[in-house]
Amino acid sequence: MAKLYFYYASMNAGKSTVLLQTDFNYRERGMGTMLWTAGIHDRSGYGIIDSRIGITAPANTFEAATDLRAEVEDELERGPLHCVLVDEAQFLGEGQVLQLASVCDELDVPVLCYGLRTDFQGRLFEGSAALLALADKLVELKAICECGRKATMNLRVDAQGLAVRAGAQTEIGGNDRYIALCRRHFMSRLREAEDRQRSLGLASEIATPR
Repeated sequence: MAKLYFYYASMNAGKSTVLLQTDFNYRERGMGTMLWTAGIHDRSGYGIIDSRIGITAPANTFEAATDLRAEVEDELERGPLHCVLVDEAQFLGEGQVLQLASVCDELDVPVLCYGLRTDFQGRLFEGSAALLALADKLVELKAICECGRKATMNLRVDAQGLAVRAGAQTEIGGNDRYIALCRRHFMSRLREAEDRQRSLGLASEIATPR
């Protein structure tokens, strides 16, 4: 029976590279694939899966209202389909993850999802939470922190490279906006940001006459 996979990691772990290599392996053997990426992810252009080593491929795009089960059924009517590969899977909705699970269970097509586990505040994305709960197989891909340990967290930084503690959960960016860190250094950088904000607040109070 087909299975639902979730390959998760922090930034810079090579998730998209692994996806594109898997797609190549299927196609090299004459097998049909269907690629998806989030419409909101447009770092290299709309509907493009891009890896940090320069490999890219066109893909279908999903939005919040996209019925992935229906799209896969339409693709099956056009010809054989042996695998569905989803990049930026953290942006899936819970309902879409359920649709992908039904693709495996009822259409017998394996689905491989690749994405981040947590956001820049260390909180689960909706799609990641659903995949962690429903996937048949969970695979962690490894990234490296600046200290050499395994990186598991994604730190958002500003133009000066300083940690950002607040903001919208979704903000597309590359190495200029995110750094992959181990939990220890992630927490340390957040504390530094909090201390810096507190110092700025005190300085502002002192400078403001009463």
